[in-house]
Order: sequence, then C-alpha cells, then structure tokens
Amino acid sequence: MRIPLSWLREYAQVPAEASAEDVMADLVKVGLEEEDVHRPSDELSGPIVVGQVLSLEKEVASNGKTINWCQVRVVPEGAEQTLTGKGIDPSGVQGIVCGAHNFVEGDKVVVTLPGAVLPGDFKISPRKTYGHTSAGMIASSRELGIGDDHDGIIVLSNYGLDPELGTDVFELFGLDDQAAEINVTPDRGYCFSIRGAAREYALATGTSFTDPATTVAVTEATEAGHEVVLADQAPIYDVPGCTRFVTREVTGINPALPTPRWMASRLQLAGMRSISLPVDISNYVMLELGAPLHFYDADKLNGAITVRRAKAGEKLTTLDEKERELSVEDLLITDESGALGIAGVMGGATTEVTGSTTRVLIEAAHFDAVSIGRSRRRHKLPSEASKRFERGVDPQIMQIAAQRAVNLLVELAGGTETTKITDAGAQPAATQIQLPAGFAGSLIGVDYTDEQTVASLEGIGASVEQNSTGFLVTAPSWRPDLAIKEDLVEEVARVVGYDKIPATLPVAPPGRGLTRVQSQRRRLLQGLADAGLTEILSYPFVSELQNNTFGAAQAGTEVKAISLANPISKEFRFLRTSLLPGLLETARRNIGRGFRDLALYEGGLVFQPGEHLGSSVLPPLGAKPSDEVLAELFNGVPNQPWHLAAVLTGNEASAAAGFAPRTWDWADALDAARTVADILGVELEIAQGSHQAFHPGRAATLKVAGEVVGYAGELHPQLLKDQDLPARTVAMELNAAALMNAAPAVVVAEPLSTQPLATQDVALVVDQDVVAGDVLAALREGAGDLLEDIALFDVYQGKGIEDGKKSLAFGLRFRATDRTLTADEASEARAAAVAVAAEKFGATQR
Repeated sequence: MRIPLSWLREYAQVPAEASAEDVMADLVKVGLEEEDVHRPSDELSGPIVVGQVLSLEKEVASNGKTINWCQVRVVPEGAEQTLTGKGIDPSGVQGIVCGAHNFVEGDKVVVTLPGAVLPGDFKISPRKTYGHTSAGMIASSRELGIGDDHDGIIVLSNYGLDPELGTDVFELFGLDDQAAEINVTPDRGYCFSIRGAAREYALATGTSFTDPATTVAVTEATEAGHEVVLADQAPIYDVPGCTRFVTREVTGINPALPTPRWMASRLQLAGMRSISLPVDISNYVMLELGAPLHFYDADKLNGAITVRRAKAGEKLTTLDEKERELSVEDLLITDESGALGIAGVMGGATTEVTGSTTRVLIEAAHFDAVSIGRSRRRHKLPSEASKRFERGVDPQIMQIAAQRAVNLLVELAGGTETTKITDAGAQPAATQIQLPAGFAGSLIGVDYTDEQTVASLEGIGASVEQNSTGFLVTAPSWRPDLAIKEDLVEEVARVVGYDKIPATLPVAPPGRGLTRVQSQRRRLLQGLADAGLTEILSYPFVSELQNNTFGAAQAGTEVKAISLANPISKEFRFLRTSLLPGLLETARRNIGRGFRDLALYEGGLVFQPGEHLGSSVLPPLGAKPSDEVLAELFNGVPNQPWHLAAVLTGNEASAAAGFAPRTWDWADALDAARTVADILGVELEIAQGSHQAFHPGRAATLKVAGEVVGYAGELHPQLLKDQDLPARTVAMELNAAALMNAAPAVVVAEPLSTQPLATQDVALVVDQDVVAGDVLAALREGAGDLLEDIALFDVYQGKGIEDGKKSLAFGLRFRATDRTLTADEASEARAAAVAVAAEKFGATQR
C-alpha cells in the first residue's frame, strides 16, 4: 500500500518536515513492514513552471514534419524573470520548438526550462533544431512521468486549472509530495486504506487521529432505491457470499469533466493511473476508506439487481474485454439481462460507465472473503477490489463509502444527489471476546497494567468494558482477524511496543530434548555410518512387482499396498512396503556409472495398510473437524513402521598392490543387522530362513523374542539378474521400530573383568541337516554362567567324517568374576555343554 503523505496528513498529525522514511520508521513500531519510498522529485527537477503561448508559427521542416515555433511567456506580464541560467531569457519569454498540435495561442501549458531534468535523466538545455534555438520544452504528462498520455502536451484549461504564469508546477501538480509504501500482511487488510494507515500512524506516534468515516454525513432515504435481491443458494461453508448491498444514485453527471489535478496526483502517487473522473472517484474512495465500490451506468441496467451464484455454462465479458467461463461457485451481480460482473473481483462490460453516462448507480457491498478469493484465483484476475475483499472489508462502512462517492460526483462531476437509497441485507453482529485479567502479561512476559491494556485496545478501535474476570472487548468492525483472546494480546503487545518485551533466552526444562525414539534413530544411523556404510535417501514410490517381491516372505502371498491417486509415474504408483527396492535401484544406478564397490543403507518409513484405509468422511475446508471425524481419519492412516535396510555388493575395499580385497558376503549382511541390535542392546536371534527375494540356502530369519523382525543374506540370483546387479549381492532389512520398542531404556555396558580367561575348543559331529546355530545355543545352555563367549570357527565335511554328517568346531571362553578358573573347572563346564548338545542333537566329540 502506497501512502501519499499529503493525504495522510488530512487524518493524522504528520509533521510538515517528516519524510516518507520517517513515516515508515514510525509504522514499523506497530508491526507494519516498510517496502519502498516513492518521490517524484527523485527523477524530476525544475525549473518547471506554468507558461502561456503568446504566438505559434507553423513551419514545415525538410523532413516533411510540421512543427510549431512558439513564443511562451513564463512570468506574469510586467514582472521580472527571477530565474537565471544558460538559456533562460531575462525577458520572461522563451522561444520553444514544439511538435504537438493540440494547443493554440493563449493556452496555458507546462514549460520545462533549461536546467530541468525529466525522468530517465533527460536534461533540458538550449539546442538548435529545425532552424531555431529551442530554449525549453512544452511537456506532456508522460514526459513529466505523471501519466500515459503522449498524444499532446498538457493544456491546463483541460484540467480546470487557470494558474498564474510562473507558478511552480511541482506545487501545482503535487509533484513535491511523496509516498511511503508498506507491506500489508493478510490479517491487516484495513491498512489497504488511508483510513487504516492513519490510525496506525496515530497509534505509533501517540498523536490524535481523525477517522475519515466520521466526516461524512449520510443522507437519509426518502424513497426506495434500485431493487436488490440477495439470493445466494449455494453459500460456501454456509456463509452467504453477500451480507450487505447498498446502492445510491447520482443523476446529471458530466463524465467528460477532467479529474482534478490534486486527485489524479494522489492516485498516481498511490500507484493507480487516472482513467476518467467517475472511475477515479471510485478508486479514490476505495483508497481513502478501504471500501471497494462499483459504478454502473444506471440507464443500462435491466430490472432488479440479483446477487447469486453462476449457472453452469454461464459466461461473462469483463471490463478487460475477456470472455470468461464462469464456475457455479462464482458469486455474480446480475440483472434480468444476465451477469453484470463477478462480485468483488471485476465488473462486466455491458454496464460500464462511459463518456456518455449521465446517471450513475453506486454499489457499496460487503462480500465473503473466501468466495472472492476463490473467484480471483480461479480466473487469475487480481484486482484492487479483490485484494481488499479477500482480507476483510469493514461491513459497517458501506453507507458512508457510498455517500462519499456521491459527494465527490456532485462536487466534481456536476451531478445531482438523489435520496433513492437501497440497503439490502444486514450488518453482522459485533465480535465480543473475554480477555482475562493478567492474561496478556502471562502470555507475553510483560506486566501490562490495566490502563495499558485498555488504552491499547481502544486505540485500535475496540470498545472495552471491565468486568469481574477481566475485560469484555468488542472488536472493531474493520478487524475480522480479531476472534480470540490471543489476538487481543498480540494487539496489546504491538501497540505498547515490541521493544518493551525483554529479550530473554528460554531455559530448556530438564528432561527435554530428543525423544527416546529420536535418539535411537540417530544412534542407529550414525552406527551404520561408523561401520563404513553410506546412507542414501530414495523415493518411497515403487511398482506393484517390487512390493509383491519384497513385501512378503512367501511367493504368492497377497501384499496390501497403497496406490497413489496422482503418481509421478504410472509404473511406480504404490507406496513402498520395503526399503530394499529403493536401495537396489540406487546400487544399480551407481554400478552403471562405474562405482562397483558399494555398502549402502537407508532408514525410513514403510507403509502397511490394515483392514481400514482412509475415511468416507471428507471434512470441509475452513472449519475444524470434530473429534469423531478426526478419530476416523487417524484410524484410516496406514501403519508406518520405521525400517533399516542395507545392500552390499562388490568388495569391502579397493584392490591395491600386495592386497587382495575380500568380497562382501552373507556374513556381512548379518553383521550389519547385529550392529543395529548391539547399538540398541537387543539380543537378535538368527536362524536359517527363507524369503522369496533371497537365495534359498543363504538367507537368515532375524527375530527378537521369537517375533520375526527382518531378513538377511544373499539376494536371489534370478532377482539380481533381472535387475542387472552383480551376483552374490547381499542385503538385510530390519523392522527397526520393533527393535527399538524391545530395547531397554538404558543399555548397560558389561563390566571389564580383571580375572584371566580360560579357553577351550570342542569339535562336534552332528547330522548334516542340524543347524549350527541350534548346536551353539545348546552349548551355551549347558556351559552355564562361567561361559563368557562362544563362536563357531569351522565347519568340516570330508575325509574322516562319515557321509551325512558334518563337524562343527566351537571356541569357548570361560571366566569367573571373582577368581581364577582352574583347568578342571573349565573342562567341567565344557563337558556339561557337550552333554546338552549330545542330548538334543546326538552330537559326538570328534
């Protein structure tokens, strides 16, 4: 919003010497953001004065162009020329060549004398042209930067002006004025007006404010005005699109009369171009009071005005001469002939005020912000009116705004006021908010007194009534953003001053910080990185085949998955049930680019829909859903456990001279899973298993407390071939959320014993189909508390071992916490372990 200072001074006490920068600095104190300064004098400098054409001689130049050789007086006759400088004639008469032809002898014009500088750094100086020395220039509005007209020069009588010769044009045209531009946030729509900006300036400076709305006396109706019907049959969120519609009528206007220079200058400085007197008056009132108006040529209206929603297939040609296909949600202004305009956005061409209009019907209405905003976005049709309606317009100012327009049409356009007045609809009830005593201070941290609270709220236009529990505040009609007590606290804080709020760093309460789950996730991700793996992040979108392959252990099992309504790719339209598809795709891409030794991992959510997915209830926009609706929505959200997965392919290190690298194998995939379990302090049970995505004989099932939490091993050869991946690529995936739930609250490290270690080895012969892990578990069970660790270090089949048998060699480590073990104690524990293995599996010592 651009605020011309001369306009602001009419309603606020702005010092005469204050600049636009000073005004913005004050407005910043009450929460308005400064944008820019607009000052015509920054690009324009004098001397620029009023002159009168004394003589005009038409001459045809050698190029065929007809020019005017003019003698122009720039000081009153008989007066001395006080200006000096090269090219300024002391007689007060300048010889000037002019190519325009829209003026005659005796016309008063705008003369830029030598020494003047026009926009674009165009400097005026005496120069020889067309056989004459032209000492100055007779200017057009475009050359001065005050308009778009370049067809002819400015003739002051066309503006209703008859100033004295030599008058400074800066003062005459308001070019010595300046504007402060502020950024208006969506909740401060009332500041899109001089009325709102002046109120805020008065608040910021502690000075008085004159509400322009109080200076307008509204005429009482003596007869019914134009018939208006409010017939919104399809309100959005049950809010009528139009709650109030006021019309006034002015007859006998002369639309050809020029817009007064003071009004055109203010509009120009406010960022709007002057179009015609009726249009300029409409815009002027909107900028002054914040209430958009619309003028109709009353003679072009056909019957009653009806405010309704558009019909399917209905069209409208708007003022920008574009035909628009209307939506059934569009709120329209119509008469018996059809649509006249999109309410609050833009009018139609059929009832436009033109140069032949003599009778004007003024519309001042209050429209629903949501309805206007949707139409504006739907038609990509931003306008000054919609900008204000979207943010909320004062519903109580309709009559005042219409009366202000009537007064200006009478004063400036020669019109006659009628007392035909229509006021359809009703004013909404005022919003009342209870503000508990001391609530503002408790929320902001400043001890606001009751006097400060009342003064701040009354300063923004609210009425305050003190009661037993605090204050009953009636919000001003132009502040639809004030709805709850916290809104009032914000107003108190900004009016008293943000600088009064102490800058105190908050102290984190004890026990806060990362949650248990957040801490666990970070430890797991960091732990795998410390183990030498590289973290990646892949898309969660997969194909149906990928979900069927990795989402279930057994082939042919139905895998429930969530299908996207608007997928990026038709093939990858499902949300993942496993992290491995993304990891394998990343590995394939890197291998294709020459990176063949990879150890990748990823942590992320997978999506496992249950029996109930989604909700049949679609909550409306703009309203908080009920607890029941929210509960149904949450029940329809799929289970999303956090998984960890890894893929390893190639070698664990790069080849080097004298070093033969080792290829990643299934044991490394198991080690990655063990690393995750060790970080959390969870005991991971590993057993021979099967999964359709893994090699039939080289896959392990991973369990915690008997529940399957994942798989690890070598991937299926056919799958690797289909995906163009190296043979023997290994992988693991864990339901990390399940592991974290099973993890102890505190992982306690085992104490380091100072007692010596006793080692014993044992080789057991068992049937070939006996799982080594089961034998290890039996040995651990039989060895008792003295066993500190046990590990399988050799599996042998061959000479010395009968067919159908195998030899398993284990290393056992024994240690007591309080003494040195004897060899007999270690041997006795070893024998007990062998006995359990023999009992369970028929194991014999080799």
